[in-house]
Amino acid sequence: MKFYIGLLILLLTFIVYVEFSAVKPINWTKTYNETHKIPFGTYVFYNELKNLFNDNEIENINVSPYEYFNDRYNWEDSSYVTSGTYIYIKENEPVDNVSAQELMDFASHGNTVFMSTNYIPNSFKDSLNIETKSQYTIKGNAKLTLANSRFKNDSISIEKGLNNLYFSELDSLNTTVLGYQVFDSIPYINYVKIEHGSGNLFLHLQPTAFTNFNLLKKDNKKYTEALLAYLPETTIFYDSVNKKRKEMGNSKLRFILSKPALRYAWYLALLSLIFFMIFNAKRRQRIIKVIKPHENTTVGFVKTIGNLYFETKDHNNLIEKKIMYFLEHIRSAYYLDTQFLDEKFSKNLALKSGKNKTEIKKLISTISFLRAKQNCTEDDLLNLNKQIEGFYKV
Repeated sequence: MKFYIGLLILLLTFIVYVEFSAVKPINWTKTYNETHKIPFGTYVFYNELKNLFNDNEIENINVSPYEYFNDRYNWEDSSYVTSGTYIYIKENEPVDNVSAQELMDFASHGNTVFMSTNYIPNSFKDSLNIETKSQYTIKGNAKLTLANSRFKNDSISIEKGLNNLYFSELDSLNTTVLGYQVFDSIPYINYVKIEHGSGNLFLHLQPTAFTNFNLLKKDNKKYTEALLAYLPETTIFYDSVNKKRKEMGNSKLRFILSKPALRYAWYLALLSLIFFMIFNAKRRQRIIKVIKPHENTTVGFVKTIGNLYFETKDHNNLIEKKIMYFLEHIRSAYYLDTQFLDEKFSKNLALKSGKNKTEIKKLISTISFLRAKQNCTEDDLLNLNKQIEGFYKV
């Protein structure tokens, strides 16, 4: 037993050693989280923002853009109490339409919005007259370039994390093309500047360029620097992946949940409804199914047979059946031989049954008489039935 226990401990120790000494697999999840150092996190980019914007103030937005900028809007003079550049770098987390509208309002007041994402909000598309498509298939590398000849040497080639999204329609009056993604020698627009009110929106469709994996390869950082070179050096509002609470998006309860009084009233109503359902379910009894008892067909059968004999006027047969059932009762109840219905039988029946001796003798005489009679009448049947029923009752 000690040998097997030692062997088991040795085996477990070896498994633990192998597990801890093994090389951990690379996590290729596309988080775009500024605190993640995995390939598709944005730790490097976020920590270099101050250097890119000459140590301008950087504020993290840990709520939805609507909640952040709406709280900083002065309704009295219809202006924002803050100004700067909003930066949004995410792949699979689209901005809700309410926040998108707030960002356009923020830009129209002389501010800047920079978004690098695979999902351009529908509000942007409708209001700015732009459209995106994803028609070509990605196989291999794609070259990311900028339209300005000054950034000719800042083009990069990317392998991992690419998407095939590009701008298919633009409003030429307000839009300036800033960059392309070249695939199979065909350039597709992937970076534009759109004038909106007094400000600008910069929309980029390859957020993978800002990830740790691509920034640390060769001189790819030059491309990222060139993308942001169009942005003014002001306060940076960085949209963090690490939200304090989940964005409500287009929920119809957005306004209710945004107000403490309405939110608590809503939760109280839901809680009351739950308690009502629980206690109401306990007070109500389920419908009890009515189960009909089995019908006693014996009585019906007897009535049917009786009516049959009565209608045919076969009194002799009825009398014989009546006598036969009576004698069977005597045999089973009193254990008497009914073969000879004589004086001795009458005496024994009276003793065992405790019935009146005279009445029993009269009944036995009636039975013997009717057995010998050929044509019995209805009165004979009624008389016999009366005496037998009297025997049962007495």
